[in-house]
Amino acid sequence: MDYKTAPWQQALSEAFTDVETLCRHLQIAPDSLPLPSEIKSFPLRVPRGFVDCMEPGNPNDPLLRQVLPLRDELRDYPGYSHDPVGDLNAVAAAGLIHKYRGRVLLIVTGACAVHCRYCFRRNFPYGELQLSSQKLQQAMDYIDSHQELSEVILSGGDPLLLNDDKLGHLLKKLGGIGHLKRIRIHSRVPVVLPSRITLPLMDNLLQTGKQIVLVIHANHANELSTEVGAACSQLRQRGVTLLNQSVLLRDINDDDETLCRLSEQLFAFGILPYYLHLLDHASGTGHFAIDENRAKQIMEQMQCSLPGYLVPRLVKERPGAEYKLRVC
Repeated sequence: MDYKTAPWQQALSEAFTDVETLCRHLQIAPDSLPLPSEIKSFPLRVPRGFVDCMEPGNPNDPLLRQVLPLRDELRDYPGYSHDPVGDLNAVAAAGLIHKYRGRVLLIVTGACAVHCRYCFRRNFPYGELQLSSQKLQQAMDYIDSHQELSEVILSGGDPLLLNDDKLGHLLKKLGGIGHLKRIRIHSRVPVVLPSRITLPLMDNLLQTGKQIVLVIHANHANELSTEVGAACSQLRQRGVTLLNQSVLLRDINDDDETLCRLSEQLFAFGILPYYLHLLDHASGTGHFAIDENRAKQIMEQMQCSLPGYLVPRLVKERPGAEYKLRVC
């Protein structure tokens, strides 16, 4: 069966998990790359549909650079840690992170469809905060008892990797909490595994009676295939608000022309650019970092080229802060 038409679970199971196999598929010699001798804690994982968007024979392809493990990950950088944004200090209950007023983040799974090498939760202790049925109810009780909460953010891992029954059960519980206005979902799945956007999934989203905001994650226009556009169109037609957040990454999207093209393609798909994040200082990611002054220059150049609604907000996260800090 063609993986492009296969059920999403099968497409996910056929993702690349071996570096040499991926390199051979892309016609790149593995011994020409600065690969680590072994990858223990955060192995390669990338769906074939996302690989199809890469340029064969190009070891510097901007999509490949996002997922390919390199020896640079083994370097120590001052100020980098396993908990760069202070999540663990804000845990209010198992799986529940309460940092900001009016909203709370629920980590529903540790699984992702793709392992992005710059991930700020690559070292997160998902096992310690895993949601059992009892702990999920405790999280719901916390949300229900905090009347000031207007929004719940589903995160992970990737919440859209929950099967339809589990996701539907969770959304039904949230839909029954009267003071919630919105359910926000942070997901890379519509970009890297668009076949997951199925009718049962969309039915689950719409059953809540709440406003649904889906924040996708694309860093480069080459990620936005026709399949991604079709999946986002289905969501938009059913009233889901679509936003995008990106991370500013060295040698991947650290120039205004690349980011302008991304914003234009996002808007063509009905997605509004939302955040452009400075890199969170997670251990193993320092080689992706961009100087803040350089980031500001890029943003100024974007503002000269794009209408204001296509310019994302450049932000950074500081542990203990009450909101994301606007840089530009």
